[in-house]
Amino acid sequence: MTKDKLIYEGKAKKMWSVKEDDDLLIAEFKDSLTAFNGVKKAEESGKGALNNKISTEIFKLLEKHGIKTDLVKKIDDTNQVVKKCKIIPLEVVVRNIATGSLTKRLGIKDGTILPFTLVEFCYKNDELNDPILNDDHCLLLDAVKTKDELEVLKAEAKKINKILKDFFDKKDLKLVDFKVEFGKTKDGEIILADEISPDSCRFWDKNTNEKLDKDRFRQDLGNVKVAYEEVLRRILG
Repeated sequence: MTKDKLIYEGKAKKMWSVKEDDDLLIAEFKDSLTAFNGVKKAEESGKGALNNKISTEIFKLLEKHGIKTDLVKKIDDTNQVVKKCKIIPLEVVVRNIATGSLTKRLGIKDGTILPFTLVEFCYKNDELNDPILNDDHCLLLDAVKTKDELEVLKAEAKKINKILKDFFDKKDLKLVDFKVEFGKTKDGEIILADEISPDSCRFWDKNTNEKLDKDRFRQDLGNVKVAYEEVLRRILG
């Protein structure tokens, strides 16, 4: 596969058109670290390659369990081929344990195990700081066309959560929360897109509650790359 034109650059990835196939893209994972909607920035050499490997393994796992994704294949350390789709402008946030913004917004004690899986929507808009939306907001903003589409996003997010919670529990990791994005193919099918990695998930060691995700950058805990390497080691182990 050959990169053609740069069609999008975000905080963590560049997206390239593919010379050989208009229905495919190449996603290039960057070494950039950002937090607080891009206010805090840094570079971590090798981070992009780690996220590419981790996300590829997770997407392959989800595919085996019936979740349709945009992944075609990983082509080298920092690049993967994906199906072209139109990204739905919603971040679907799935929470199992209270931490971060949830504790600040609702006053729930940090580390509280939630009585049920919480699914929230955030509007993908940096200028508005990715506000939290209710179902009617999603429809009002035309982020989705119907309530049925919203229900598909919720159902798929919960399926993903069940698969990953069970998987990571066996790897001695707590899946605290994560965010995913979905896209529509040219045929209108909703599929999982973007990535699932320590950039988009919170992982805590099951025995020590050590943080093994981007919170190490957000909270100036250090050893970001070491934490990502440990997550990959457990996935492959």
